[in-house]
Amino acid sequence: MAPSFGRSISFPLSPARSSRRHVRSVSLPSSRAHPLLAHLQNTTRAVRAWAADPSAPATGLAHLDALHAALAELLLLPEARAALQSGSATADCLLDGFLVLADGHGAFQEAVLELRRHAAEAQAALRRRDQPRLASAVRAQRQAEKDLARLASSVRGAAKFPQLAGTAASVAEVEVSGVLTEAVAAVASASAAVFSAVESVSSAATAAVASSSRKPATLISLVTRTKAAAASSDEDKEMAALDKLEDLDECIAKMEAGSDKVFRSILQTRVALLNIHTQTC
Repeated sequence: MAPSFGRSISFPLSPARSSRRHVRSVSLPSSRAHPLLAHLQNTTRAVRAWAADPSAPATGLAHLDALHAALAELLLLPEARAALQSGSATADCLLDGFLVLADGHGAFQEAVLELRRHAAEAQAALRRRDQPRLASAVRAQRQAEKDLARLASSVRGAAKFPQLAGTAASVAEVEVSGVLTEAVAAVASASAAVFSAVESVSSAATAAVASSSRKPATLISLVTRTKAAAASSDEDKEMAALDKLEDLDECIAKMEAGSDKVFRSILQTRVALLNIHTQTC
């Protein structure tokens, strides 16, 4: 049973607007907003900017960590807690969203560990020129990449909020809820971008490894290329593949600590939301 709605909040937010039908359509606070709310707004914008043009995955994790820190600070304020206690529908959506995020980031950590193991196997097979072992490692690595793509798709679901009516809540409550849902949507978008970025780095390595695989020489290749030229070309491909695998290993190494930190922050934020929610039940 949903809790009853409260009627007021002491947040010094922007003045009333003519329409309050949807939480997501409410604009973010004015300059008179509480500093922590304004900080969350700015951090959300930074996360969205990175997700729109993602660079290194580790940079994305750093942005996510900063956003979760801003969320944690805001949720300590009595005003923010009052807004969530009044708007039970918003609290429910946020809890569901963070559950999707927690599942996604937990699975992401496991997928990255698998990816690192398969990449190491491919690296060893390539150096030993063990073609059967290399083919097996490439297949496993491609499967791990597919898992990352599925995770990126599923984690985007955390950003899908229903249209929440704001007619029973004050303008301030609607505005705080809107800022929070926008923050969660940004987390979902950036998380998907991080997962996809890692998949891209791995795909580049897999393609290079597959291209380096030595194939039996055909009559045409023997006619058109000398043996020395063919050997030189194969060695160049092997070196390029090893470089790509090293890039992947460095990418994963940089992310290990950051991904665990973000995962724990997601869990802590959801616990904080759950504590706020259960106080009204």
